Amino acid sequence: VQLQASGGGLVQAGGSLRLSCAASGIIFSINDMNWYRRSPGKERELVSSITAGGTTKYADSVKGRFTISRDNARRTLYLQMNSLRPEDTAVYYCYTSIRERGYWGQGTLVTVSS
Repeated sequence: VQLQASGGGLVQAGGSLRLSCAASGIIFSINDMNWYRRSPGKERELVSSITAGGTTKYADSVKGRFTISRDNARRTLYLQMNSLRPEDTAVYYCYTSIRERGYWGQGTLVTVSS
C-alpha cells in the first residue's frame, strides 16, 4: 500500500491550496480516507474524512474553508483548502485503515504566512 501526498507549499494568509493523495496497492473505492495534520508543538489532528460512500466530516477549525473529495477512477484523495490561516501551517498526511492496519502517506508541508 502506498499513499503519495502532494500539493503543499508556501501561501499567504487568505490563499488556497489543493492537496492530493494518490493511492496504490488498495481497492481505493471501498476505503474510507482521511487527512490529518501535525503542527509544530501540537498533537496530530484529524482534519477531514470521507467514507467510501462519500460522507464527509470536518474538524471545527476547518469547516467552511476546506473541502475533501475523492476520485475513485484516479484513486486519488483531495483536500481543497481555502481562506488559509497561519494556524493551518502543518504537515498534512493522508491516512487509511485496512483490516485494522493503518497506512500513512509521507506528508506534505503547508506553510501559511501572515
